[in-house]
Amino acid sequence: MTAGQGRLLDDLQLEEQRLADALRAGDERAFTQLVDLYGPTMLRVARLYTPSAAVAEEVVQEAWLGVLKGIGRFEGRSSLKTWIFRILTNTAKTRGMREGRSIPFSSLAAESRGPSVDPARFLGEETNFPGHWADPPQRWEGWARLLEREALELIERTIAELPPAQAIVITMRDVAGFDSEEVCNALEITETNQRVLLHRARSRVRRALEEYLR
Repeated sequence: MTAGQGRLLDDLQLEEQRLADALRAGDERAFTQLVDLYGPTMLRVARLYTPSAAVAEEVVQEAWLGVLKGIGRFEGRSSLKTWIFRILTNTAKTRGMREGRSIPFSSLAAESRGPSVDPARFLGEETNFPGHWADPPQRWEGWARLLEREALELIERTIAELPPAQAIVITMRDVAGFDSEEVCNALEITETNQRVLLHRARSRVRRALEEYLR
């Protein structure tokens, strides 16, 4: 970690501590700031657990109530963001089970079987270079194209079609900007599980983008 990154981390921790203290004191502005900061991502994550947007909105509202009721017990052992999203995911899991949409993060067998990349993209044993790329990943020339509406819509569609656990992890890591430790703490999964889910999700999204950019 560079000195600049260290200062940024310290600033974030101080800001989180300020918001937590203000929230304990009943400061409505602090609550509004947190809602503006995390609300859209919370809704996106909740939607992956629930069968409809309406239920996801109810989950987010319930999670915020949990934050307000529990802020007095927040001890800062994790970041405020992680603590908020743990409340959200626990609320969403409970509601998802009630609505018949359960995501078993503790059991990844169904999502861990099979290769992350299509075996057809590698050379076979009958060639001089078995295991090497037959159809290598394409170089992404012109990154500005990824900002086009079509590409962004493709990414969103691809994430929506992923297995739910993969979709949640890639949404938190690559859309919301959580680091791996924050995701593991918020979802209460191991680093290995988080890494497997993220790798598989990124592989699917990359493949979709490759096909689009061709």
